[in-house]
Amino acid sequence: MDPIIPAPRVAIIGGGPGGLMAAHLLAKKSEVACRVTVYEAGDRLGGKLLTQRFTNQGSQFEVGAAELYDYSHLGPDPLRELVAELGLTTSPMEGGSAIIRDRLVRRCADLGRVWGPATAAAYERFSALARAHISPANYYESDWRQDNADPLARQKFHELLERVTDPAARDYIRIMTHSDLACEPHQTNAVYGLQNFLMDEAAYLRLYTIDGGNDRLTQELARRLTATVRLQHPVVRVEPIADRAYRVTALHLGNLDAAEFDYVIVALPNNWIPAIDWGGDALASAMARHHRFYDHPAHYLRVTVQFAQPFWRAMISGSFFMSDAFGGCCLYDESTRFASADDGAVLSWLIAGEPALTLANLDDAAVIDQVLASLPASLQAGRALFREARVHRWLNTVNALPGGFPTVEPDARHQPDPLAHPGVLVVGDYLFDSTLNGVLDSADTAVELLVKQCTQPGAPDNMAAAAAPARHP
Repeated sequence: MDPIIPAPRVAIIGGGPGGLMAAHLLAKKSEVACRVTVYEAGDRLGGKLLTQRFTNQGSQFEVGAAELYDYSHLGPDPLRELVAELGLTTSPMEGGSAIIRDRLVRRCADLGRVWGPATAAAYERFSALARAHISPANYYESDWRQDNADPLARQKFHELLERVTDPAARDYIRIMTHSDLACEPHQTNAVYGLQNFLMDEAAYLRLYTIDGGNDRLTQELARRLTATVRLQHPVVRVEPIADRAYRVTALHLGNLDAAEFDYVIVALPNNWIPAIDWGGDALASAMARHHRFYDHPAHYLRVTVQFAQPFWRAMISGSFFMSDAFGGCCLYDESTRFASADDGAVLSWLIAGEPALTLANLDDAAVIDQVLASLPASLQAGRALFREARVHRWLNTVNALPGGFPTVEPDARHQPDPLAHPGVLVVGDYLFDSTLNGVLDSADTAVELLVKQCTQPGAPDNMAAAAAPARHP
């Protein structure tokens, strides 16, 4: 007769996409029913997935993650499969036009008309370099060993841009990649820069949105939860206790609330890890080392404006377009995914990197004024159609160098202390790439590790020994 394995107690710290995906996968993959508790510092589940409405006439818009990435034309796509499993429908997103110095560029094929054949040729040389360096197959199935050996992984992206001798082509590439990088070119490496440059190529990936709002993904995950959810419970301390267990202490309405668990999944942005007091020298040292290794902060500021009419559509169509404002930002036509004849029109600026960090110091009214002023001269008439605006700050919530460098194998990324504390696991897009696809990959890796530990006697010690050599630098 097989021994009876007690139901493992699992704490998930963070009720965003990573925490909810981890809980969902744990329920699906574990042969033993786990007793899961989700701790969330805020008053809602969902994290960076959030869809809201304006007060006037109720126009909907995305506050957080703007789109999902589709890799299904290259192979199995776990996020696509999860969306379908949850019964959600989707719509494609298309765009790519840009307004630069008040001149409209419709995709890269227009560069020759706007700036001449030398600019078009310089852009094509850079594009050919990117395609030769990263094929669609490599883009889909990236290999961490290959990335570490790549000479471009040791170069900054700005060094690669400086090799583009035509200034107009160089500016165009910088502007078109800035919003996706969420950082400045000197803050990430050339490989990650090329990966983001290739996002505009349909052979590499396609974009889509969830009908009714992207936060329907986390809503459906939350609806299926078989866990205890503790909202407004920021975790302040995690400490090891006897028998490889952990005490998790949260603060709720001014009172400390402690509970004991066998496993802890930390599904927080990397910048939140130092906010927790990690008990014991070994665990504290491991979590500090983990935080330092992945500490490459990148930033977003999202400013969404409701207008009386979609004045830009006479000039630009599609789900989104780029602008040279704020170093290069993406503007989303929210009305294309939340269509309603009575809702007016909604345009959302996704401002990235240092400009986002700088603007975040201003109050909302000043930010909105600067955003409206950034409209090109050809669209300035739209200011008279202003109705309402919202500002959302997403500082340090994405990573400028996902996976860190040198990248270690996936299991080691998710166990900061595999020898002494294999039961403490981390989940986050910063461990793979700054997308919802990366969050799901990360949650799946952590859950696989946890399931092996709680279903195989002696697994924690064996796995820890195997993972130890790959510890972060």
